Amino acid sequence: MCTILTATPDRTKREESAAVPLEVVYGESRDRSTASQLAEKLREVVSDGTVYLGYPVLATADDRVEVDALLVSRSHGLVAFLLEDTIPRDVDGWDVVSSAQDRLYNVLESTLGKHSGLRRRRQLALEISTITVFPGPVGDQPVEVEGIYCDLLDVATEVAGLDGIDENTERALQAALQRVTTIKPVKKRSSVQDASSRGAILKVIERGIANLDQWQKAAAIETPEGPQRIRGLAGSGKTVVLALKAAYLHTQHPEWRIAVTFHSRALYQQIQDLVERFTFEYSNDRYDEQFLQIMHSWGSSSRAGMYSEMARAVGVTPRDWNYARATYGMDNAFQGVCQELLAVVRAGSPEPVFDAVLIDEAQDLPPEFFQLVYLLTRDPKRIVWGYDELQKLSESAMPGTDELFGTGPSGESLVSLAEQDKQPRRDIVLPVCYRNTPWALATAHALGIGVYRDGGLLQHFDAPELWGDIGYNTVHGSLALGSAVTLERAESSSPAYFRELLTPDDAVIMKRFDGQAAQDVWVAQQIKKNLAEDELEHDDILIVLPDAYRAKSRAPRLMQTLLQYGIPSHLVGVGTSVDEVFKRESVALAHIYRAKGNEAPMVYVVDAQHANSDHQAVTRRNTLFTAITRSRAWVRVVGWGDRMDAISREIDTVREKSFRLGFTIPSREELDQLRHLHRDRSDNDRAAVQKATDGLQAFLEAYETDQIDLYDLPPAMRTRLVMKLKEDMPRDND
Repeated sequence: MCTILTATPDRTKREESAAVPLEVVYGESRDRSTASQLAEKLREVVSDGTVYLGYPVLATADDRVEVDALLVSRSHGLVAFLLEDTIPRDVDGWDVVSSAQDRLYNVLESTLGKHSGLRRRRQLALEISTITVFPGPVGDQPVEVEGIYCDLLDVATEVAGLDGIDENTERALQAALQRVTTIKPVKKRSSVQDASSRGAILKVIERGIANLDQWQKAAAIETPEGPQRIRGLAGSGKTVVLALKAAYLHTQHPEWRIAVTFHSRALYQQIQDLVERFTFEYSNDRYDEQFLQIMHSWGSSSRAGMYSEMARAVGVTPRDWNYARATYGMDNAFQGVCQELLAVVRAGSPEPVFDAVLIDEAQDLPPEFFQLVYLLTRDPKRIVWGYDELQKLSESAMPGTDELFGTGPSGESLVSLAEQDKQPRRDIVLPVCYRNTPWALATAHALGIGVYRDGGLLQHFDAPELWGDIGYNTVHGSLALGSAVTLERAESSSPAYFRELLTPDDAVIMKRFDGQAAQDVWVAQQIKKNLAEDELEHDDILIVLPDAYRAKSRAPRLMQTLLQYGIPSHLVGVGTSVDEVFKRESVALAHIYRAKGNEAPMVYVVDAQHANSDHQAVTRRNTLFTAITRSRAWVRVVGWGDRMDAISREIDTVREKSFRLGFTIPSREELDQLRHLHRDRSDNDRAAVQKATDGLQAFLEAYETDQIDLYDLPPAMRTRLVMKLKEDMPRDND
């Protein structure tokens, strides 16, 4: 299989939208037609800002109010709109509409007053304007009513006369209205004393992530009547956006059964926390777990998952991990049990059970899972899936919608992402990476595809235009198959605070050591410095072990070295919950599958030489790419032995080239050759490796839990094993 990522028209649409001064976000409106007409009228006079059509409900302890439209503009301030079907003809009618506007004003004042950035001593830092829009001329209105009352023809004139706000107030207002103030850092970092320390820098970075960008706003609030795809690089905000969307839908439709699901178990805590905080912001209450369920894609014996819930919904006992691994092998276990369940669902045609399903980390889930979700979600199939562009950089692409969801009896597409004018967007790309520095990201991409590898590229995707979609500028050449090109990260694709606060020399550091012990000592010394001098905390640090199969045996040696330097640590999933990665006062070590989906300010990628191998070359490069992109500010890529030399040279070359990527994009024929040459293994070879791996895994698990001893093996087998290990084990590996 090969990476086939389609370059959609979305990039062009973004470029076109940049020319439109007023950004329109199409939320769920009671009267979408009138709301769209309102937006067009506002475009006539408003030259900046955002208008939210169908803004999420506002809540206080006593009241919940729906807002038909909300304008935030530096030149015209904050304006809230109510759309009325009829024009009041008497005093009682005016009492109703004026009371509605008063209630809207009061709840806005109460909501915004909670944010210190929007207060000036005892007063709000801005005026709140409220406008009720009627279907025709209003005529005379009672003198005592407050607010503005007009029809669509006059609304532009009314808005044009309103006063604006300053830049700082607008920024704080956007953050408050987008609910992202709830994801500002929980840590106070009160122990930070040195203004130049890494802890101080991190404090500024965390404070800087305050507003959603224009694509995140659309992704969070716009939900079409049907499926929606949200994609972007790791760290572009997909998880936050999906959590916001889940809270929004749950608040708007508390009677819906909504599921939020994901692949990495370690994401559970993060998503649950985000959804809980966002829901409280929207409704002033916790979410109802009966109607909004946050579930791992599979589940476990102690906690329901999406697969197990779907199985029980159709009267099938869910398969467990042991059965799936024994039947389908470790790599295909989940796909296998989903295939089984899919056959049952297709044969029985059961009633759908979900009103909306939101899927994070979609790139890690098999098509059969999506087809189950499709069949068990009610019309109009509100399925939202987010995935990471180039997260795997692998030959296994994120499939198109036909492969994901299947096709109809005549081969017709079941899911369409075609855009409709003045409707919520169905396909949204998030082009800004807020997690990784531009230098770490360029390094990860260079290593991932082998830009400066001695043997040339290992892989490339079919659509070169995708480099532009994910935030690269073309410095030289062109994005076309067979063309030479030089790329660099666009300044607009990263937040400004990275370049203002960090330097490339410190953001990405590579070290090569002669042996594993020397590498581990250096890592321990650096972490001790991070804690003692840099004013970082234990849970600011993540150590990533690229080799998942050897993590249980590898981690104790590194943990012992850390302990010698007075640093407590833990291996995620061993002695701790698999759903919890970070612990206070302990440094987390995680193999790549546990680390995936998580991030930390300081990341140590150890044993990086693992990526330099002819065996499973693409997969190992992808692992290194994923490990590096866990970093939120600083990354240290370290390895040892002769195999690290090639990785060192490639990282040095990236730095020498000022983090630009220069290479020749393969032609169509060369892409086919790459896939053939660097395919991991044939089906037979993979089956043999899988069989051996499963057997060895079972042996190691039994050995590590003292169920068997080395001397329980037949003498001849034990002798062969010991001799082989002596032959293959590097002399400098302690």
